[in-house]
Amino acid sequence: MKTSRIAMAALVLCVATSVLGFSQAIELVGAGATFPAPFYTKLFDEYNKQFGVKVNYQAIGSGGGIAQLKGKTVDFGASDAFMNDADIAASPAPIVHVPMVAGAVVASYNLPGSPELKLTADVLADMFLGKIKRWNDGRIVALNASATLPNVAITVVHRSDGSGTTAVFTDYLSKVSGEWKSKVGSGTSVSWPSGVGGKGNAGVAGLVKQLPGALGYVELIYALQNKMPFASLKNKAGNFVTPTLASTEAACAVVIPDDTRVSLPTPACRSG
Repeated sequence: MKTSRIAMAALVLCVATSVLGFSQAIELVGAGATFPAPFYTKLFDEYNKQFGVKVNYQAIGSGGGIAQLKGKTVDFGASDAFMNDADIAASPAPIVHVPMVAGAVVASYNLPGSPELKLTADVLADMFLGKIKRWNDGRIVALNASATLPNVAITVVHRSDGSGTTAVFTDYLSKVSGEWKSKVGSGTSVSWPSGVGGKGNAGVAGLVKQLPGALGYVELIYALQNKMPFASLKNKAGNFVTPTLASTEAACAVVIPDDTRVSLPTPACRSG
C-alpha cells in the first residue's frame, strides 16, 4: 500500500491554515516517495494558489522520507510502504498514516516497435529472477504470438535507493512466486538477482528508455509521461488486465481499515 506519512502537527497546521485563513507566509516541508511526486507537484501548487501555503516536497524515495520524518527534519514524509507496528513504536513522535492518492506499478520495457506485451505472474517473476534471459524466450513468445520479439538479452532495471515502489513490486512478486519469496523476498530494499539500479521512479524510467532490451518497474504515470510501453498482466480470473487509470481505480475499490494500512498486491495497486 502506498501511504503518506504525515506528522499530526503538520496535519493540524494544514487544517488551521485553511479554516482560519492566516495571512502570514507558511511553508511546510516534506520528503519521500517519487511514486506520488507528479500528483504532489500539481496538488501543492494549487493549494498554494488557494490558501497561500507553500509546500516544499523533495522526492528522495520512501526510505529517505521515513528517515527524515523519524529524524523530525520534515513536517511530513511520504512512502509507498506503510510503517509496521515496531517502526511506529520506535518513532520519537506519534505517526499517523493518511492515504493521499492511488496508483499502479507497471512492468515497462524497451523493445523495437514498442509491442504491447502480455505476461503472466510466473513469467514476470522469472524474468526478474534472471531465469528468463532473452526476449524471444519460448514462454514469452507463447503469450505474444502476434508480436515480433527480438533475440535480445533482458536487462533488469530496479531501484538503487530505499523505495516504496520496490516494496509494492516485490510484495506482488513474493505473493505470486514462491521462489521469489524464498530467494529475494520483499521490502523497500532487496538483494536483486541481476540488473542495474536507478534512483527514483524517474531514474528507472530513464534507464529503461536508454537501454535496449531493458525491463523495469515504475508508477503508471511515469510510463505514460515517458511514452514507454508496459505489459498487461494476467489476473487470478484468467484475464489480461491493461494498466489504465480506470483499471487502477477498479483495483483499489476495497474497504480500507481504520488505521489505513492495507496491502493490495494483486493487482499491484497502492493508495498513497
